Amino acid sequence: MKKIKATKGEILQSAADLNSKVYFVESGLLRSYSIDANGKEHIFMFAPENWLIGDGVSIDEPCQLYIDVLEDSVITPIEKNDPIIMDSNKLLIKRVSVLQNRIIKLMSATAIERYEDFTITYPDIVQRVPQKMIASYLGITPEALSTVKRNRLKK
Repeated sequence: MKKIKATKGEILQSAADLNSKVYFVESGLLRSYSIDANGKEHIFMFAPENWLIGDGVSIDEPCQLYIDVLEDSVITPIEKNDPIIMDSNKLLIKRVSVLQNRIIKLMSATAIERYEDFTITYPDIVQRVPQKMIASYLGITPEALSTVKRNRLKK
């Protein structure tokens, strides 16, 4: 794996890119973030020395996150389909993808958007768990969930 130098302000990845890399930070500082429909940035994570940073989506999906360089850095790009990553982490990669999507939604999506994403991510459990658990997962009250569901039905 080859180390590269990245300069402050450089964008390593944009949302919607088909990028199959994660980055190991040898020195410097990177960050990942999303930008919502209103143009507001939501920082997902920082990656200082000895951290990995990447987008949790699978290699055949468009990225959700931007990754940029906050300080001049030395990084090692690693392909997501590298055997080192793939052999030991197939299930972990899927779980990280779901968690990443959830965090982005909690930071920037409306309650109804979070509920709709929940029903897509977990279609088989919507009727199997109490509404108060779904509300807790979405970060809203059970009353707000009732309102969200009622408004969704009106559409």
